[in-house]
Amino acid sequence: MKVLHVYKGFFPHEIGGVGEFIRQLTLTIKNDGIESHLLALKTDNHYSQETIDGINVHWYPINCNFASTPFSISAYRNFNNLANQFDLIHYHYPYPFADLLHKSLNLKKPSIVTYHSDIVKQKFLSKIYMPLQNQFLNEVDKIVATSPQYCNTSKVLQKYKHKVCIIPIGLSDELSKEPSDMSVQKWSKKLPSRFFLFVGALRYYKGLHILLKAARLNDYPIVILGDGALKNKLHKQKEKLNLKNVHFVGNLSDEDKVALYKLSYAVILPSHLRSEALGVSLIEAQMHKKPLISCEIGTGTSYVNINKETGLVVPPNNPKALSDAMTYLKENKDEASEMGQKSFDRFKNIFTADKMAQSYLELYKDVLSRKLIK
Repeated sequence: MKVLHVYKGFFPHEIGGVGEFIRQLTLTIKNDGIESHLLALKTDNHYSQETIDGINVHWYPINCNFASTPFSISAYRNFNNLANQFDLIHYHYPYPFADLLHKSLNLKKPSIVTYHSDIVKQKFLSKIYMPLQNQFLNEVDKIVATSPQYCNTSKVLQKYKHKVCIIPIGLSDELSKEPSDMSVQKWSKKLPSRFFLFVGALRYYKGLHILLKAARLNDYPIVILGDGALKNKLHKQKEKLNLKNVHFVGNLSDEDKVALYKLSYAVILPSHLRSEALGVSLIEAQMHKKPLISCEIGTGTSYVNINKETGLVVPPNNPKALSDAMTYLKENKDEASEMGQKSFDRFKNIFTADKMAQSYLELYKDVLSRKLIK
């Protein structure tokens, strides 16, 4: 079976949870005979093709960006010819340009969409976009939500509940391989011990400005791994608050990232908006037996992190609540250790790449068989 994924970017040009999800799924599902390709965009002057981590990427040049959405004229013109080579199209939402691509198809291909997040930031433009969105979601055969919580709290998904299924994001055990002693020693010399770790892109919905305010209320070391649009703004906030306990380390290799997970005391995800649909870094932390701190935003973060079981869940946009949660874990070491073990157990039970790939394989086969019957 040949499957074409459609999303706006991929490694190494874009780093984020959706790209990691696509990578994890395609790497794992290839063992079941699925040949995966990806249509993605990058800043370039021409179309190109390359294989990255086992997925065949079709790069199309970006002609313009509007409301954080890249568009490509050549991708639009060539989508019919490309899509015709595949058995099934797997879209990743939200990406309004993918809706346009789907609308351009002359042949109605079997299709599914993984619904990663509601559109949160562009509230006015989302009203203009709604007719195209509705047509797109009406026409795809199945919609996948990544957690029951997100399905139940999304106004959009509630309209399509008859075609929604739940498949949690899963990660491969490969990501939890022991880092080299050299990497661990390097970071143990650079950073203070028993730090709280954030991993992710520095985006508006991650709540990092709230975490920095929380850092002012305690002296606990906090390490922020990642890069993004808010980098300069967050560095200025750190300087303004004179935070000596916050350490930005930028983007790192997978080995260095694993070393930081190993050295950390707990992992914190202060996301305060619904754009954070699940929190891949929380699942990564579970693989490393770490207790978690996250916020209750009505999404899958509270499906990954169960309050007082795998960690602590606090109100969003509340620096004191974040600080108090950090203090609780610091002062209750045995309980924090138990939470870390329960985190690992939950990962094994729900969030492995094998479980995810098997569920998608069954979904692919079901959608194709239903199309053949029609």
